[in-house]
Amino acid sequence: MASLLDLSFTMPSTTLATLHPGESATIVAIHAEEALHQRLLALGFRSGKQIELIRKASFSGPLQVRIGTTDILLRRSEAAKITVCKGATRT
Repeated sequence: MASLLDLSFTMPSTTLATLHPGESATIVAIHAEEALHQRLLALGFRSGKQIELIRKASFSGPLQVRIGTTDILLRRSEAAKITVCKGATRT
């Protein structure tokens, strides 16, 4: 099994904010200040987790994402700090 570090070099990475509704990706890294990083960890955002973008609100509103069976709303500025890899899936 390849490590996530290897996947980040072989698969194109982007941010959660740039995904389109219905797309899934794997979290590669979270580049946020300590308080936000801890909050995201508490909500289940971890490297290697599969995440799906459910919808984007109009006028630069929040994003609805799904991790497992949990739906979470994030500001676009917060989503832009989460690096994901579209082609990577966990087995």
